[in-house]
Amino acid sequence: MFPERLETERLSLVRFGHDTVDLHELYHVLSADEMDRVAQFLPWEPHTTLQETYEFVDRIERRWDSHGRATYAIRPREGEPREGEFAGNAILKFDWRRRTAKPGAWLRKPFWGRGYADEQTAALLEIAFDELDLELVAITHNVDNENARRSIERIVDRFGGQRDGLLRNWTPYRGEIADVYRYTIMAEQYREATA
Repeated sequence: MFPERLETERLSLVRFGHDTVDLHELYHVLSADEMDRVAQFLPWEPHTTLQETYEFVDRIERRWDSHGRATYAIRPREGEPREGEFAGNAILKFDWRRRTAKPGAWLRKPFWGRGYADEQTAALLEIAFDELDLELVAITHNVDNENARRSIERIVDRFGGQRDGLLRNWTPYRGEIADVYRYTIMAEQYREATA
């Protein structure tokens, strides 16, 4: 149902799974000290065992197969610094009844500040609107996540969306329930911006 691979100008996004991500490399990344900062605004903690990472990949594959979520491993393409290295993942979650998708992503710290978050989000919007013909994409970020705010606002401005407002006590983050800001892009806004 979802494309197995996406290519952007500088990134390769490949279906995230046991066949495309080395389990030991992924465990090393997800358990490293750098993940404390990266996972600060994610709903999971850095991994402590290889089994935990294995089960993490299993869940991702099941969600792909059930059409609930498309998750991609992000790698810089040839010619980019650290080309081919695992940089993070991109996610597109679906609410089919509402014809809505919610993109998300995380990147390892060495890949911050390169515009990769914007680039992969634009690719996910293309799937949501051009391939799956959805009506709305909703993007949220923790109120304290300034990096996400800047990236999301660039994407929303680029594709004609808007900031809807503050959702209080909305999303679990590291054992607490956090406030988030929500932004949306309608299909007609996207099509007008990309015409």
